Amino acid sequence: MEELTLTTPALLFSAISLIMLAYTNRFLAYAAVIRNLHDKYLEKMDVSLIEQIKNLKLRLNLTRWMQILGITSLLLCVLTMFLIYIDYHILAIYVFGIALILLILSLALLVKEIQISTRALSLHLRDIESHLKKK
Repeated sequence: MEELTLTTPALLFSAISLIMLAYTNRFLAYAAVIRNLHDKYLEKMDVSLIEQIKNLKLRLNLTRWMQILGITSLLLCVLTMFLIYIDYHILAIYVFGIALILLILSLALLVKEIQISTRALSLHLRDIESHLKKK
């Protein structure tokens, strides 16, 4: 294996930062939708709204874990750079490996969340299509 240098973990900074921005945007969008559904539910106690809220709660939890894993990955990249700086190269390699694994897990949760989101949107589209066919 080639030697781990300061630039290797630094390369992940921009990628992780962009990922975290996307995760934060998802989180804020879910928060707005949940607040809207909450208000609708208080007006009209519809069972379908409860199912949507449960789905959003699951997606919100996945997004939270995506953020936690991504932030931890970024912190470990910074720690890796510090360990390289103070000449703890062997430990730096292991810490960087853990950072990569956490980033992989974060991205895997993103794939899962996208699947859940797509399935939920498909149900909405199917519902709209069924109403259009009735007309």
